[in-house]
Amino acid sequence: MPLRGLFARPILLLALPVIASCVQQGDFGRPAPTAWNSLIDAAGTLAARERSEAASLFPFTEDERTLRDRAWRYLMPARERSLFEATLANLTRARVLPADWRSPDPAGYFEAIMAEDARSPVSRYRLLSEDVTADGRLIPAFADTAARVVRADLNRLRSLPFIRTLDDEDVRSAAMRVAENRCLIAWVRREASLREQAYRYALEHLLVTVPGEEAIGVERTLAFLTARRRLLDPLLPVDAEARCGLAPVPGAGAQAAIVTKG
Repeated sequence: MPLRGLFARPILLLALPVIASCVQQGDFGRPAPTAWNSLIDAAGTLAARERSEAASLFPFTEDERTLRDRAWRYLMPARERSLFEATLANLTRARVLPADWRSPDPAGYFEAIMAEDARSPVSRYRLLSEDVTADGRLIPAFADTAARVVRADLNRLRSLPFIRTLDDEDVRSAAMRVAENRCLIAWVRREASLREQAYRYALEHLLVTVPGEEAIGVERTLAFLTARRRLLDPLLPVDAEARCGLAPVPGAGAQAAIVTKG
């Protein structure tokens, strides 16, 4: 999807350069807990609502906030090729930009580590191994938090028919928060899979470009990541990414072709 047409209202497009230049970074590159960054997240919620995506104005629970903090690593590039790319990624994470505005780029990570200054090929293998290992180590904590959020959301939905003081907006906001949480988990699950593919692409191309015995160790870390990534699979149905608009609906292309031919 091209950058033009991403926003439902022109004012958001005009505000993009200002927002992009003022994102304040905290520890590990995550957005710092400042008033400005809170404003950016609020703008993302409003932008998502304008695009008719699930977005609730309910305050976050502690687990919901933690879920979003832990999601940060997987929604941002493992290695950015430029400050502009990092800015766009952060705006996408905050939902100012839609998640599907760009296509998967399996070569992007390899290009990023090749662009970094390195004294020897060994250092590039080391960077790759460190990123793969870090991803794998952080997945269990995300999966545990996501499981708690999913359980809490089920309790939320089950309670709705029995609470008579809720109005239609309360019910809608509750349903939107449940969908928002589930789509965030689905988004992380999809991005974790795409990152694994990008890491493997980088390993294969490093092995051809700058062969080294270090590739054996990276292969082991990739196996570790694959095992950890599977912890995300049972959190949601297999088609959750498609339901959230993050991936093509299975069979949609074939159906479209049949309709066209008819």
